[in-house]
Amino acid sequence: MSLIEQTISDSELTVTELTFAELGIHSKIAEALGEHGYTNPTPVQAAAIPPALAGRDILATAETGTGKTAAFMLPALTRVADLPRLGIAAPRILVLAPTRELASQVTQAARKYAKPLRMNIIDVVGGMPYREQLRMLSRPVDVVVATPGRLIDHIERQRIDLSAVEVLILDEADRMLDMGFLDDVERIADACKADRQTLLFTATLDRRMAQLAGKLLRNPERVAVESQATAINVEQRLHHTDDMDHKRRLLMHFAGQEEVGKAIIFAATKRDADALAEQLSDAGHSAAALHGDMDQSKRNRTLQRLRTGQLRLLVATDVAARGIDVRDITHVINFDLPRSAEDYVHRIGRTGRAGASGIAVSFASRADRETLSRIERFTGASLVIHTIAGMEPQRPFTGGSGRPAGRPAGGRGGARPWQRDGGQGRPAQARAGRW
Repeated sequence: MSLIEQTISDSELTVTELTFAELGIHSKIAEALGEHGYTNPTPVQAAAIPPALAGRDILATAETGTGKTAAFMLPALTRVADLPRLGIAAPRILVLAPTRELASQVTQAARKYAKPLRMNIIDVVGGMPYREQLRMLSRPVDVVVATPGRLIDHIERQRIDLSAVEVLILDEADRMLDMGFLDDVERIADACKADRQTLLFTATLDRRMAQLAGKLLRNPERVAVESQATAINVEQRLHHTDDMDHKRRLLMHFAGQEEVGKAIIFAATKRDADALAEQLSDAGHSAAALHGDMDQSKRNRTLQRLRTGQLRLLVATDVAARGIDVRDITHVINFDLPRSAEDYVHRIGRTGRAGASGIAVSFASRADRETLSRIERFTGASLVIHTIAGMEPQRPFTGGSGRPAGRPAGGRGGARPWQRDGGQGRPAQARAGRW
């Protein structure tokens, strides 16, 4: 495979010069977007929508927060808008997502976009009662958003017919592979019509993803959006820690600060998430855990409490937090550093959304030095070392390229962390080309 890329700026096209209507999406969908205040596309939307409307398969690297949901849903909905509705449980559009939360988020967005078209859009995910899913699948549907495992179950029981799927969409395909869904994804794709259009969106493009793209996509258009590391306004802070007790004391300090409005705290395991949430609650903070062992109704209630302000601190694992879109998160706290640098970027992308600023705080011990180095190499920026008076580390260490607060950033080109694009508010660059 070869990749020829051309940046949007090279063709003298800026996001603010375009409207959704000018991109060619269905007029009723454009009207619905306008009612919600959406008039200009983001870079990934401007790059992906025109070739998708032209019928091309798409291979896009884009992260949460870049507007990717609209980038794949708007052209898909436009393609099927004027097609007749088929029989029971025979969708025209199928979206695969790795988690229940992301599937719910995509479903809600699709319903908003397609409201004037009166489409029946449902989600089929694990954790939802079978009786409710069977009720939804007992009538004609236009769009199904599903997690792979539960969809396979319905395919095996012949409760859904994918032979008429016009557009197959894989959202966060890299996470689906990480979760072991490769065989399920390929099996689902085989159940769809052979001449379908396929849109594949992933945060990372490695050898496994390239192999999957080679199997599922036909001469795709390649769309790439710069990492959130260059596009969001998040201040990074690093706190060296001596031991677990030191980490807990630091966490309790931040939990009690007025500047911490709403925060997502990342823990390594489900057990740790439960324990930290309980400790925070016992200390008088409104806190709760979010992880894969919780049933879907409880997870939904927890997220709703966070959105409405009834809950202030959410302690989550990486998989559970994938796809969470809560606009007013002020802080992300990495109680445990993630296993991969890509997950670090996904985590801190929970804050600093929709033009707001955010703060990411990471706790790290001597054992985390290699992980810190990988994160800084991946992001091209060093985490700024901070200390709390009275809670300074007794055994500070050197690791990565972290620097004390107040010193200039050491990232590429001397830019501030997470603003290597030259300043706040500048849109991410998208690149489009042939794969």
